[in-house]
Amino acid sequence: MKDKAVLKKDSNKNDASSINNIANGPESDLNGKKTIKRRMFLASIGMGAVAMGLQQIGCSGGSKPAPAIQGLENVPIKADSSKVWVPVSDRKVRVGLVGYGVCKFSAAFGFQNHPNVEVVAVSDLYPDRCAELAKVTRCNKTYPSLEELVKDKDIEAVMISTDAPSHPRHCIEALRHGKHVAVNVPAVFGSLEEADELYEEVKKSGLKYMMFETSAFHEDLYAMRQIYNAGGFGKLIYSEGEYYHYSAKQIDSYKGWRIGGPPQWYPTHSSAYHVCVTGGSYTEVSCLGMPSWMETFSETKNRYKNPFATEIALFRTSDGGMARMAVSWDTPGDSGEKGRIRGQKGSFYGKYEGLEKNLPDLIRPALPKGVDSGGHGGTHGLLMDEFITSILQDRKPLVDIAMALNLTVSGVVAHQSALKGGEWMKIPQYKMF
Repeated sequence: MKDKAVLKKDSNKNDASSINNIANGPESDLNGKKTIKRRMFLASIGMGAVAMGLQQIGCSGGSKPAPAIQGLENVPIKADSSKVWVPVSDRKVRVGLVGYGVCKFSAAFGFQNHPNVEVVAVSDLYPDRCAELAKVTRCNKTYPSLEELVKDKDIEAVMISTDAPSHPRHCIEALRHGKHVAVNVPAVFGSLEEADELYEEVKKSGLKYMMFETSAFHEDLYAMRQIYNAGGFGKLIYSEGEYYHYSAKQIDSYKGWRIGGPPQWYPTHSSAYHVCVTGGSYTEVSCLGMPSWMETFSETKNRYKNPFATEIALFRTSDGGMARMAVSWDTPGDSGEKGRIRGQKGSFYGKYEGLEKNLPDLIRPALPKGVDSGGHGGTHGLLMDEFITSILQDRKPLVDIAMALNLTVSGVVAHQSALKGGEWMKIPQYKMF
């Protein structure tokens, strides 16, 4: 691991304009009738359908209308009579919510509707947004910043929906105040040093940390994970993940952090199609980037000196296989978060085909009454319930600190490789303690 960076001591507060888990997408050209028909079609074709073609929806940030945001519409999970949510405790976890920017993510995961949650306090830099967040989550206590909220001794856990560059610092601040942490992606934004520092802080704290990677609960990826754990793929040979999200103009963000960002610094929606299936990691990478036609991605036009809006990475995996993970912002057409895998005993391209005839249960878990499955392919509610249940059961959450960093840091190194013309590079490895 690299030497740890010193934490900034300034009070760069939570991102009221943050949008996490998303890049930028064009306006959908579907009218209402077509949207309904498409949703019916998606529901009818089974595994992977939602992930293979997420709809797009507009998302307003303040007084100005924002460009469309891909994947934020609610996708109801089809009811299954054999799946009933069963509480593991009658205790309520006391939660604080931070950040209510363009996509209003602190409220979007449904903490306020879970029977095992009490929303104790909320925070946003902008008073009007903070007030709205309090109203929609039925909360009476507000704080002007994350730094103030985490001092509240009544709060057990914090949901952090702030700007990506601040994620590690904000998570460390919450952990040091004794709070379990849930956070939107990515775990870090381009910094290997901050990854090491975050890892050590979680390890030292003994608290829960969960990154809300939406692909982990996509219908197709959930099925892949179940089949993999049951041995239905055997040894994996090859996996691919793709995150295509075109936008002619990038959405505004806190201090413009999104503008010109390297694609592989936001890799987790695609890299999940191996890491969140197997629990493994990527060990080395060769990545190629394509200089973009967009002015935003001119090396002289963005703070990252980044010329690429599309980066395609070839990885060696910890189980000896291969993986191709793509992220692209500047290619119009087919879009979304999707993936597929091939093993010695079977493959999954929208459905399982292989040698295993007795498949495990592939239906995603049930949710409590009143909790919506939510956006990004019906994953929001499942991520939130997994985090809360991990606290109640005192177990590690699905996307723990090791998985979160293995999903994220692989992309950081991939971008370094792209800047060096595809040079093979080793990737730091993280394991649970």
